[in-house]
Amino acid sequence: MKTSVREIHLSSQADFSYFLRVDWEGRGLGFGFKLLLTDGQKAWRGKVSEAVVNEEAEELEMAKEKYIQDLQLALTEPELSASYCFTLKPHPPTSSCTVTLTYEKMQKGISFKLGSVLLDAVEEPAEAVRAVLIHTLQQGNKLQQHNHKLKEENQRLIQEHQYITEKLKHYADGVETLKAELYSRFILLLNEKKTKIRNLQEALTKLQERRNSEEQKNKNSAKSDETADHNSEADEYGGSTDEEQSTGTSHPSSKDSATPSPLNLRDITDVAPCRKRRFRHLGPPELAVKTQDPEAAQKKRADSSAASNQLQTPQRSVDATKAASAGPSEAEDLFDDF
Repeated sequence: MKTSVREIHLSSQADFSYFLRVDWEGRGLGFGFKLLLTDGQKAWRGKVSEAVVNEEAEELEMAKEKYIQDLQLALTEPELSASYCFTLKPHPPTSSCTVTLTYEKMQKGISFKLGSVLLDAVEEPAEAVRAVLIHTLQQGNKLQQHNHKLKEENQRLIQEHQYITEKLKHYADGVETLKAELYSRFILLLNEKKTKIRNLQEALTKLQERRNSEEQKNKNSAKSDETADHNSEADEYGGSTDEEQSTGTSHPSSKDSATPSPLNLRDITDVAPCRKRRFRHLGPPELAVKTQDPEAAQKKRADSSAASNQLQTPQRSVDATKAASAGPSEAEDLFDDF
């Protein structure tokens, strides 16, 4: 069973106080409760059943839970609230009469009755007062012990808080030191990596420059080889042969060609060896001849064959006349030379 003791003041006598003790089961005031009212000299006792609580909640048209909550605040609240007031009839009560205690709730300047209870006078009020005082002392001792435990718990929590604060400070200092050390190591490692990367970049640049220089040298050597090949081809095919030189020297102007010049047998016999020398000179460089343009080579061959025909035409006519005059023996010698 739970017990509550509180001081109340009557609305008609605010300067005089009464002490109200309420006893109820652990399930709450809704299942009924007992009251004891005393002014220190006289005492009155009464009881409220569960059925009465339900009837009063129905009369007020309130939910039972809300009504029980207001009833508990009015009868068991340690501090006096202006929202609740009490009246006692008859007043002043006597030690042998029955009194009615009414408890009301004030809301927006209007009061309505929460309930009322009939209290009978106690034959031995000193015992009732003594029970109230004992309960009050017990509640005070319990509260004092609880307060002492709360102080001890508070002291323990303060010590733990200080210990945790010191630990956190120590850990924070350790973290800062570790951060500084790790940062310095990271800087050293980063500088080493940067140096390695820089060296690798320099080596790569040197390799690229060396490769570019080698490629440039190869290109220059290829160009020089091509230039040399073109120059050699120009030297081989651009110059005049012995036959062309002899043709150029032996062919006079158009006026002189009308009068045939006398030719001897030595000039006729020197034609074949000149052509042989020209063919012997042109024999080895087959690659140069193959690389030339076929149209240019054909044109050059046509020009050389025309020049040789022009050279051989007067020589054949002269050789024919000489052969007719020289007789069959000299003609045979001429063909032998050929």
